[in-house]
Amino acid sequence: MAAVHYESYTQARAHLKDLLDAADEGRVATVRRDSGRSAVVDVERLRRYLSLVCPSKAEVVAEAGGWSVFLPGLPLAADGATFDEAIGEMVQVLREYAEDWQDRLRVAPNHAENWGLVQLIALSEDGQLRDWLVGAPQ
Repeated sequence: MAAVHYESYTQARAHLKDLLDAADEGRVATVRRDSGRSAVVDVERLRRYLSLVCPSKAEVVAEAGGWSVFLPGLPLAADGATFDEAIGEMVQVLREYAEDWQDRLRVAPNHAENWGLVQLIALSEDGQLRDWLVGAPQ
């Protein structure tokens, strides 16, 4: 089957099942609205892709009787008494960052390019984020 393109929101709404089926199958599925065009993509397919193109590069260090996790280039860090606690805390830090990004950071020049990371965070469950942080296969 071919890609699915709808030139208006009304047309897409009338063919919503076809649009969602195309996305589920990995086919290109788009909707034009005014001067913009949006893609409809299967969540898990997009999440897996983002996890590959946005590697965490997390650095974990043992210090002061505990563990610290940080992501180079991002103002994100977490601490914990154990490795697992530090990783769990970093998952929460990532969630807070994604929320802050949605609220206000998306327009800040030093955060605007973190769109992919925010999408990855929002589309992942906690266990998936833990695996991403430690470099476990997705």
